[in-house]
Amino acid sequence: MKKFAAMLMLATAAAACQTTTSTPTATKPMAETKPMAATAAPAAPAAPAAWKAKRGPDGVHPDLNGVWQAMNTANFNIEAHPAQSAMQLRPGPYVPVPAAEVVALGSIGAVPAGVGIVQGDGKIPYTADALKTRDENRADWINRDPEIKCYLPGVPRANYMPYPFQIFHSDKAVFFAYEYAGAVRNVFLKDPGEAPVESWMGQSFGKWDGDTFVITVTGLNDSTWFDRSGNFHSSDMKVTERYTPTSDYTMRYEATIEDAATFSKPWKIAYNLYKRVGEDGQLQQFKCVEFVEELMYGHLRAKPLPGPALERAKREAEERAEENAPAKPKPQKGKTK
Repeated sequence: MKKFAAMLMLATAAAACQTTTSTPTATKPMAETKPMAATAAPAAPAAPAAWKAKRGPDGVHPDLNGVWQAMNTANFNIEAHPAQSAMQLRPGPYVPVPAAEVVALGSIGAVPAGVGIVQGDGKIPYTADALKTRDENRADWINRDPEIKCYLPGVPRANYMPYPFQIFHSDKAVFFAYEYAGAVRNVFLKDPGEAPVESWMGQSFGKWDGDTFVITVTGLNDSTWFDRSGNFHSSDMKVTERYTPTSDYTMRYEATIEDAATFSKPWKIAYNLYKRVGEDGQLQQFKCVEFVEELMYGHLRAKPLPGPALERAKREAEERAEENAPAKPKPQKGKTK
């Protein structure tokens, strides 16, 4: 009886446990989900302020002061050109080879390639006759290029030679000093009128056009070249230069060339100038006149040195002897009866 009662109690307890387990536990209602706020898009970065050139001494126009230099090969040829073995060539068995006068220079006498600085189609618009003269200049470069004799370079060549130049700019004056041959340009800020004489560097008259400094160059002689490739002009040439700062260390140079005696129409050149800084921001001295004395006057020595000077001295002596030789008597014609 006791055993039966114990079993009954155990069964009752098990049923109670089963009922408790199957009864779902009351849960708290979930909190109402609120919609998430839209994430704000990041603000677009502010557009950089447009660059503006530092103002110069007058507080109005850009400051052009500094040492500037072109980084191109325009002094070899202002037109686009491939690399070649020398400035002056002669026919070879297969291709042109360096002329005898320059062959000893080897690789240092070679010409590096260049994209050119002539705008438009890249060609200088020579007249037919002027183009023939250019070709003659190129064929006899060693004797004709004024740079070889250290003559002043003229404008615009002075600005893209492989030497720096310095601009001195105040509120009352602008002055250019070139390392090559000690060349200089004083830029008039009031129109001086017509140049009194022709000269190697011409007469420069400058004025501002907004942030661009414009220089009109006239009064140039016809003895300067544009480059080592025989490109030339007449004394009628007028050059209009434009100097426009494009950053703290760069400046855009443009020039319009007008010369109806040599070219069929006006044409332009353009390239960048770079500002030298630090210890490089200074001019050195390259007064090359003394370096060419032997070339130009060596034949005038009492005893010329062996080489071109001695050969020229002998040649000129022979020419003088022929000029001073007594004239040979002309044979008399026989008398007619």
